[in-house]
This record gives sequence, C-alpha cells and structure tokens, in this order.
Amino acid sequence: MTSRERVKQVLNHKQADKVVFDLGGTCCSTAHVSVVEGLREYYGLEKRPIKVYDVFTMVGMFDEDLMDAMGADLVPSLPIGMSFGLRRENWKEWKNLQGQTILVPDAFNPESDGQGGYYVRPYGDKKYGYSGHMPAKSFYFDAVLRQEDYDEDEIRPTDNLVEFGLLNEDDLAFIKAQAEEGVRQGRAVVYGAPGMGLGDAADIPGVGLKNPHGIRNYTDWYTAALIMEEYVQEMFDRQMDIALENLRRVNDTCGDLIDVAFTCAADLSHQHSLFVSPETFDACYMAPYKKVNDWIHKNTDWKVLKHNCGAVEPLIPQLIEAGFDALNPVQTTADGMDPVILKEKYGKDITFWGGGIETQTILPFGTPEEVRAQTLERCEIFGKDGGFVFNAIHDIQANTPIKNVVAMIDAVKEFNGDK
Repeated sequence: MTSRERVKQVLNHKQADKVVFDLGGTCCSTAHVSVVEGLREYYGLEKRPIKVYDVFTMVGMFDEDLMDAMGADLVPSLPIGMSFGLRRENWKEWKNLQGQTILVPDAFNPESDGQGGYYVRPYGDKKYGYSGHMPAKSFYFDAVLRQEDYDEDEIRPTDNLVEFGLLNEDDLAFIKAQAEEGVRQGRAVVYGAPGMGLGDAADIPGVGLKNPHGIRNYTDWYTAALIMEEYVQEMFDRQMDIALENLRRVNDTCGDLIDVAFTCAADLSHQHSLFVSPETFDACYMAPYKKVNDWIHKNTDWKVLKHNCGAVEPLIPQLIEAGFDALNPVQTTADGMDPVILKEKYGKDITFWGGGIETQTILPFGTPEEVRAQTLERCEIFGKDGGFVFNAIHDIQANTPIKNVVAMIDAVKEFNGDK
C-alpha cells in the first residue's frame, strides 16, 4: 500500500496496513527550522540550509530525502504567498538569532529593533510601518497590532476582507507543481487553502497589509461575534464566496492530484474552554463552513481538515455537522480532550489528525523512553479502525531534543512493524 492509498483508507475510517505518519504535511504539523536541520544531521543527509515554510513561525520544509528517512506519508501543496506579504520564491540565505543559516524569500528584510531583535514590514518595504516583531532571543515573530480607531456604526465588513483575493494563473501553477511532485513521490497531498480560515488569529492583525482597516485587535475580534454579529456574518459570507471561487479554480487545475484540503486554522477554543460558544458557532460559523465543505464533498474527492487547538470537545459534534472530515492537532492536554473518550465518542465520524505526542510536556522535556511509551499508547488508542493520522500536537518547537523527535518517529515505525 502506498502512502497515498494508506491516507485515503484511514480518512475513510478503514483499517490500513499501517498508522499514517505526518511530519511536514501542513503548517500545523511541521517543526521549527532548527529541528528540521537536526533531523537531517541525524539521518546523515546532505547538509543544506533549511527553507522556511513561513517566516512568521519559522517552521521548516521537509525535503523528499528526509521524508523518506522518517517514513512520512503526506506533503503540502502551498499557495505562493506567505506571511508579511512575502512570496515563496527568490530564496536567499539569512542567519537567524540562533545563528542558523536558513533560506528565506528575497523580500524578507528584517530590521534591527536596537535591542537584539528584529522588526519586519509588509512586503519588506520601508514605505510601510512595522507589522511583525521578533524579540531578542526569540524563535518566532509576533504580530504588531495596528488597530485604528473605528466607529462600530461606520466600519464595513469589506475592511476585514482586503487580504483575501482570487488566485491567478501563477498561483495555480505553483500549487499544481507541488501537488504533482507529491503524487510522484507516492505521498498524499494536502492543499493548504489560503483565505478560508474564519477569524483566524494569524489573519486578524493583517501583517501583510500596508494599512489595515477594520477589526485588527484580538480582543475586539473575539468579542465582535457577540456585539457585532451581523458584521461577522456578512464578512464570513463574503469571505466564503471568494474561497469558493478559489476552490473551483484549484479543482479545475489540480483535480485528483489533491487528497486533503486544509481549509481553516482558526482556533475556537483555548486550553481550558471555548472562545466561541456553541450558540455563536451556529449563528456565525455553521453556515459558511457548510457552504464550503458541502461544495468540496459534492465536487471533489478531497477530505476537509480543520485545525483547532485547545478544549474544542464541546464543538466537535458541530464541526462534524459542518462537514469537516478531520480535526488537528487534538490537544490532549486541554480540558475535556481525553484521547480514549474522544475516540469512543467521535472516532467513527471524524479523523483525529494529531494527539500523537504532547509537545508541551513529554516531547520537549521527557526522556526518549517516555516519548516512545506515549507514542505507542496513542497509536493504540487512536489507530483502531482507521480515522487517525499520527502527528505531534501542533508544530515541534525549537530546542526540542532531536533524540526525542527520533524516538517518536522510531516508535511509530515500531508500531507499524517497520523497526
């Protein structure tokens, strides 16, 4: 069974020959550039600068030789754009704050903050104000909030839509080339669909916009659905109209090259409760989610992946109703996210794409033996009757011991009978 066949099998809730393994397939199941470099060194692969997946989070891309060494089953097909208005092209070398030489887009032009860190501007253009900040000794960028004063009676939903546009021929060719490469490798392809996250915290500040308007402050955004419900409803409806047209264009261009559409990374919960109540979900999120997911299921054979960190269990029935096929990262350390209960209650209706190892505790701070034990346990719990894609709970962070990451990979291979 090829990786692609295996992924299709488990996403249809059927037992495959092995547990599916994902590391590097999506922006929420990859690793910091330092971890990618460490894994290349461990496996004795050619030393080369790691290409960033996105400069905002400084996660790295996994090349085919590393995918082969790990036994990974999925690869991403990405849009050409990334954070801060940058494009995945014209790569150059850059040394990060930890002294690692990596590959970044040519337009990435960080400026010293005078305290050992960096600021960045949209498009790397000095005509615009700072939209991102990497503090000294940090590994990632934070958004610089540029909220303008606004009158709730005067702002328009279109102010929060300017970052969402239609894909052109260059965009589509870029996406198709990656999908074709994934199919050539025999791996399943995850299309990272841009502009489809409803209220994604990564989008709200508008870090790639020259002069963002509308609601661009996190606190204001998360209260908007309560006090400005019609604004949010209209914004989401218009955003999904753009998304649907982009899906049509991608389907016309790529079709069966794609296996999974990763459509939304908006977190509706935190570690202890919900950001969005079930009632607000029904009022603002259900209809636009169904609109897109129903189209995908009617017009393609793709499965739909939703990312949501935290204690999202109370919303899982509604996510299923909305048409999502898989949920990532399955944060088992959050309240109400016990893996045994999740599998028993929802395992027949949604694929758990994650939950494989705890990235806040065991993976960074445990021993290789503890990593192995938890990995094997999670494969046993989630892997029954399909409906499980193994990956760590969100991206593997900088400073995670490589020996622990390898212990995780080896434990999956052990479970699969490959080691």
